[in-house]
Amino acid sequence: MHPLDLLKVKFQVATKKPKGGLGGQIWNALKDVKANEGWRGLYRGVGPNIAGNASSWGLYFLFYKMLQAHASGNDPNFKMTAGSYLLYSAQASAVTAVMTNPIWVVKVRMFTTRADNPQAYRSLWHGLASIYKTEGIKGWYKGTSLALFGVSNGALQFMAYEKMKQWGFERKRNEFLAAGRVWRPEDDKLSNTWYTVMSGASKLISLASTYPYQVVRSRLQNNATTHLYPTIPACIKRTFAEEGFRGFYRGLGTNLVRVLPGTCVTFVVYENLAWLLRTAAAKREAKKNLESIDNS
Repeated sequence: MHPLDLLKVKFQVATKKPKGGLGGQIWNALKDVKANEGWRGLYRGVGPNIAGNASSWGLYFLFYKMLQAHASGNDPNFKMTAGSYLLYSAQASAVTAVMTNPIWVVKVRMFTTRADNPQAYRSLWHGLASIYKTEGIKGWYKGTSLALFGVSNGALQFMAYEKMKQWGFERKRNEFLAAGRVWRPEDDKLSNTWYTVMSGASKLISLASTYPYQVVRSRLQNNATTHLYPTIPACIKRTFAEEGFRGFYRGLGTNLVRVLPGTCVTFVVYENLAWLLRTAAAKREAKKNLESIDNS
């Protein structure tokens, strides 16, 4: 999905009005990049993108589950409210956003410059070092305030996802009770179809609600447009004056095409791996208990 992420950022920082429908815009933009920069141009910045996404998801799930475990006291029957989901996901998102912001600055700048530009970053580490030399630590944290505002995106997404998952499990357990079946550790899982639908729906809700901040952040982080968008208020004012309300949703269609499959795959894989680990742990515990009974 990397080429579509590249186009999303290019659309976000562009000031010219796009022509044609969504499919035509994406196809023409991909052809232009391929014609001007070759196949490698479509994958410029893939290193920072992989590093940013991997670290963001990893850190987010780590902090989110730690906060959940602390709140529940590891009680399996503990139920969190929608407000609790919103609070803990916002806290996990905020810490993750601050820790990974330097990677996203490099990513945006690599996306918006050609590889043959003398000032272009060659890699994530070269970008981080170059920013530090020319702008100091502050350069790494350009757009951090907007990234923190973007915490609402992850918070809304996880609140919607967790509530849908909670409802799904309640429905499944009721079906088990009605059929007189015993709930086992291996039954603690919904279908992949359910996980796909829930993750896609929750992402749509959060993205539609918070997308404008991404456009403003990309324009602030892009070196080529610093003189046009020096501050957040100036960026918002100029974007609205020149492009209207639609300007804040530049690249949304491309982002949906890119982010929905990625989000669905991430959640399905995560839920299946988490289920496998839980099931394996339950089997080990059961085996340990049987051995202790036999020994006694």
